[in-house]
Amino acid sequence: MTKTELPINIPLLDKGYVELQDFMGDDLSIVNAARVSFLGESKGDIKDKKLLNYLLRHAHTSPFEMVEFKLRVKCPLFVARQWMRHRVWSYNEVSRRYTSEELDFYIPETWRLQSTDNKQCSSGDAEQQMQAQFTQQMQQHVEQALDTYNKMIDAGIAREQARMVLPQNMYTTFVGKVDGHNLMHFMKLRMDEHAQYEIRVYADAIYEHFFKAVLPWSAEAFEKYVLKKA
Repeated sequence: MTKTELPINIPLLDKGYVELQDFMGDDLSIVNAARVSFLGESKGDIKDKKLLNYLLRHAHTSPFEMVEFKLRVKCPLFVARQWMRHRVWSYNEVSRRYTSEELDFYIPETWRLQSTDNKQCSSGDAEQQMQAQFTQQMQQHVEQALDTYNKMIDAGIAREQARMVLPQNMYTTFVGKVDGHNLMHFMKLRMDEHAQYEIRVYADAIYEHFFKAVLPWSAEAFEKYVLKKA
């Protein structure tokens, strides 16, 4: 991937997206950072790739911090709050104290049932009648909340207070910057089958469309030694 191809925007969920806005470095940046320990430099693709695999296999992760990714993300609020638990990222998020524009809401295609053996996970889909019932109720809930919000704004209520009526399925937009090492940590956790679907699709997209394109050698080692795929 070259910077002339940027930005690259991947649509996700019903109204969301993840966009690669910028990146710094490549696989060779990682290799050269590792070899600076003994004032070395690139020794060709075969030896460089072997070194990169050695680094990840033995958890020598600091050289991977020499690469950075800058992403723009539009996702539901509850996804953003999970995302921002990864505190080593740098974030800047839209503020509803400043703007009332672009108020979008996430309505899932499928309602999932609560897992009976894991308090934080879902398991299977609800029956069709329940699907239709709660989709309709969710849509009504969003319309009512948005109507109340707009009436408060029109009446002169401050945005910083009016925003309290907006539900958790409202979309937010933020810019996040992260290094390669901490992005791999994020992807390891959020690509896992136990991660919530709505954040997993973002992690999958980042990996498939951005990480693998910028760092193909690192991606191969990541699958082998971190995800432990055969």
